[in-house]
Amino acid sequence: MKRRLWSFPGGVRLPGFKELSNREAIVPFPVPRFIVLPLGQHAGQPAEPLVDVGERVLCGQLIARPAALVSAPVHTSTSGTVVAIEERPVAHRSGLPQRCIVIESDGLDEWIAPDDPQLDPWRTPAKELVERIRDAGIVGLGGAVFPSAVKLTPSKPVDTLIINGVECEPYITCDDLLMRSRPEAVLRGARLLLELTGARRCRVAVEDNKPEAARALEQALAEVLREDGAADMEVVQVPTRFPAGGEKQLIRVLTGREVPSGGLPFQVGVVCVNVGTVAAIHDALFQGRPLISRIVTVTGDGVAAPRNYEMRLGTPIREVLDHVLKSEARGSARVHIGGPMMGFELPDAHAPVAKGTNCLLVRAQPAETRPAEAMPCIRCGACADVCPVRLMPQQLYWHSRAGELDKTREHHLFDCIECGCCAHVCPSRIPLAQYYQFAKHEVREAERRARKAEMARARNEQRQARIERQKAEKEAKRRGRGRAKRDEGAEAGGDEAAA
Repeated sequence: MKRRLWSFPGGVRLPGFKELSNREAIVPFPVPRFIVLPLGQHAGQPAEPLVDVGERVLCGQLIARPAALVSAPVHTSTSGTVVAIEERPVAHRSGLPQRCIVIESDGLDEWIAPDDPQLDPWRTPAKELVERIRDAGIVGLGGAVFPSAVKLTPSKPVDTLIINGVECEPYITCDDLLMRSRPEAVLRGARLLLELTGARRCRVAVEDNKPEAARALEQALAEVLREDGAADMEVVQVPTRFPAGGEKQLIRVLTGREVPSGGLPFQVGVVCVNVGTVAAIHDALFQGRPLISRIVTVTGDGVAAPRNYEMRLGTPIREVLDHVLKSEARGSARVHIGGPMMGFELPDAHAPVAKGTNCLLVRAQPAETRPAEAMPCIRCGACADVCPVRLMPQQLYWHSRAGELDKTREHHLFDCIECGCCAHVCPSRIPLAQYYQFAKHEVREAERRARKAEMARARNEQRQARIERQKAEKEAKRRGRGRAKRDEGAEAGGDEAAA
């Protein structure tokens, strides 16, 4: 019986360009001489360094600890010596540098000894498993880089676990190749997460343009369930349409449930985890391996032989380009982090590969070529037709452009997933998603300034109250001393009268 699937509004059908990089097996990328590890490779607070310059470190060693609940540790991805802890360029759309730990490799790739014997995940309490996932530095590898340990401890019960292998963005094939090459790791990790989350069912979602991945998963599923215990697990192929891999869109397709505006999946009884994240959790719990590498798609017309590489975190992207560029593309190539829809142009090629780096899209476009100029909005409504979140992109655009931040919030700005569908179909070539990204930044900055002002006001009120209290205490002491002197004088007068 064919499983019922639902649909989500909007979306677009895009040429995939997957065949550029999905025909070759994953290969390891050479370990570079210098590893640059940003302390903020995750959502939330940057990690705090635990090492000093000059210290020798081993592969897999913890070198930075989480600074808050929403934070993640950082581990070394090879052995060597810490040569700097300083601001360096990172792969972020802001172009701002970030504090990084720089390690010079010694070429030995020597691993740290495990702290304790390898555990049996099936006999380990869920709380300890979550701690180990946190200690391994695992975050969402589908792009959100949200710390997985936080996501796997929802505040209310869930009944459905979704493993997201949709990978709907053009060019990117790292998840596709992972599912083809390591289906057992994906499914065994999913089977364990089913126990950990308490969900009753698991659905592994794959787009129907990835038949090899779906076949590999289906062939491995029976063996995994035979070894690890029967469960309600199923591989489901979903229609190819961007952005079907968006968390809320995929939940809608598989369950028919609608995550509320501003809400999270657990509010409708769902936990959704990317396949790369599940494989990393498998490696952490079954092999004791922290997150020190990831699969990265290197593709585009500027690449001599597009394919997927297993790269150590911290590998400078400049070294990757030196390894893969076509000769005619050197000096003129443009590099995107991620795909053409939701990715961004790399501000500095010296930035390193980080946990969220899933694709290097290299285009051999001459440096002097410029994008077409945006034209005035003609109010055609095409952007609203393709919005997968049922927003009103045109109104958001006007309010963002005018700096009317309150009105952008009224139009649910933060429900926008920045998929870029609106900009893709805009006949005026308006970079709509960029306006929304800017507006979100401005709203967050305004809120930060408001919180800062409120804290300053509260501190000032506390200071004034303290000053008034101290004045009152001094006045009370002064009056007390005055009364004591008067009482002494009265006693002295009484003594004289008696004499």
